[in-house]
Amino acid sequence: MTPRRLVPGGAVPTSLVGAVLARDLSVAGERWAKGRRLSARDLDTLRDGGAVPEAGLTVLVLGRDDVHEDDAAMRLATAVCGGGLECRGPAQSRVDLVAASRGVLHVDVAALERVNRIEPVEVFTAFDGSVVEPGDLVASVKIAPHFVAESTLARAESVARGERPLVRVAPFERRRVAVVVKEAIHAIARQRFEDSVRTKVESLGSEIASIDYVADAPDAVEAAMAALVRGRSAVDIVLTAGGGSTDPADAFFVALERLGGRVVRRGVPAHPGSMLWLGRAGATTVLGLPTCGAYSKATAADLLLPRLLAGDAPTAATIAKLGHGGLLTRDQRFRFPRYARDLEAPDG
Repeated sequence: MTPRRLVPGGAVPTSLVGAVLARDLSVAGERWAKGRRLSARDLDTLRDGGAVPEAGLTVLVLGRDDVHEDDAAMRLATAVCGGGLECRGPAQSRVDLVAASRGVLHVDVAALERVNRIEPVEVFTAFDGSVVEPGDLVASVKIAPHFVAESTLARAESVARGERPLVRVAPFERRRVAVVVKEAIHAIARQRFEDSVRTKVESLGSEIASIDYVADAPDAVEAAMAALVRGRSAVDIVLTAGGGSTDPADAFFVALERLGGRVVRRGVPAHPGSMLWLGRAGATTVLGLPTCGAYSKATAADLLLPRLLAGDAPTAATIAKLGHGGLLTRDQRFRFPRYARDLEAPDG
């Protein structure tokens, strides 16, 4: 890059076509934004219209290895952008990525940090795990100055194109969800429970296949769950309620083991709702709702369930992601799906 200084009444050579404004400029009541690439007509206006301010004007002549900010932002956005996103821009060196579908935002935070160590590129995003709607702004890509060296841009593109997309939206898929509840939930509370769980599941695009109430006994739980994890009637996810997550002899845990399943994780790094548990039996995910989340309360389950319904695997790695931002205080409600943002918060 070579800076050139223009002064009032001085020469404005045609060789400056493509040069870039270093700062905003007012020309005949019109704002020319910094970063503007000067056309031949622009040069005529500067030459003949007295638009060069008294203090002078700096323009930047880009070299062969320099990439204009708009072009660079678009290239980097293409490298950053995964599925479920649309690019908008560029505008003043910024390209916005917006959700193309309803789903869960995934951000490779480690790769994001590596990209942002490369000056002068900038990539900024919403929180990983956020539930987003079509048209929501989820990330932006920007080039800080008015140009970037080709070699620097190529390095940023290489980091952004890692093993997985740096930013993507996983759309919700219509999944079949069954619910198995111990009869310890009293009849008077059942309607409230059913309304709550239907809202959670159906608002995320899935369906409740069945709700079964069973005795607090391994045989009863096993009989109810067997048809839900085996054969043609198997569902994608089983939600359980009324279990004791800290009791290894709880009927849900015994039944899960008998069915050839296993517990993936007891407890999660988030509060409230830290005592939910996650398991799997065959291809079916089993999610044990925490007591405080069985009704109309917002908990860690409302962070995990959207991930599962958008295709995240029921693994310890998925659970581990909940720790960053796992203090689910009222000022963190924006991280929940819309159905949960106004729900009651448990004490403590």
